[in-house]
Amino acid sequence: MRTPGAPHKGARPRPVKRPPEASAEPRHRAVARPGRDRGERWVYGRHAVAAALANPARRWRRLAVLAGQETEAAALAEAAVAARLGEGEAVQSFDRAAFDRLLPEGAVHQGWALEVEPLIAADLDDVLRAAAVTAGRSIVILLDQVSDPHNVGAILRSAAAFGASAIIVGEHGAPPATGALAKAASGALDSVPLVRAVNLARTLDRFKDAGFWCCGLDEAAPATLAGLHLGNRVVLVLGSEGGGLRRLLRERCDYLARLPTRPALPSLNVSNAAAVALYELMRSEPGNTGQ
Repeated sequence: MRTPGAPHKGARPRPVKRPPEASAEPRHRAVARPGRDRGERWVYGRHAVAAALANPARRWRRLAVLAGQETEAAALAEAAVAARLGEGEAVQSFDRAAFDRLLPEGAVHQGWALEVEPLIAADLDDVLRAAAVTAGRSIVILLDQVSDPHNVGAILRSAAAFGASAIIVGEHGAPPATGALAKAASGALDSVPLVRAVNLARTLDRFKDAGFWCCGLDEAAPATLAGLHLGNRVVLVLGSEGGGLRRLLRERCDYLARLPTRPALPSLNVSNAAAVALYELMRSEPGNTGQ
């Protein structure tokens, strides 16, 4: 059950419903879907490529590297857990000009790129089932109108580092899982579920029914995040840098909290704010000694 606290003014108690039936082996990884969109055709960067090849839900076609890295690439391809599709050489080497033509202009690739099938968004029911059998704190991040792939990727990376269970984004307006997002996530796209929801407000309601407390970050909130006691099931809600949280999502939040920034510069980039907030939630986890 959700531990009662002091929700922001206007919050009303709700009955706690039973979560979906728990599974002893919840699915954590995204799965591949057929068909390829040009923007999702490649993941690039050493960490993103290695993580994709280590994801059993991935499907890949070829590994492209800059000339001189063939031996390391062949070893990585040989050890891949992800299934390969198609025939022909698994590892192909290119000079820099030819390699750059494979990828979007300006891509920072480190000489590594993997042609893949796109990942389908993880399912919300899977996230709820996983939370039901997770010992300790379960943190989910919900992003409201955060549209920059670099920000979403950076938040995925922080989620992986601090043990968040999933990222929730809107079906409309959120960036697709392109190579740029995967590069910014530094491999976390293949380890942290990225859920796309049609209605974010209703999604928050489902988390509440499953025993989560929902806390929105707001630089004008009277309480700091460190001053709240949120229990073991937390949805952290972050809005876009320009507009912040939309009204319906603010009203769905049980708490609004701020980070202890200085008045001269009270706001942070959304990905930086997510990282600081995740650290604070991990540090304050019930039973955590801080070591």
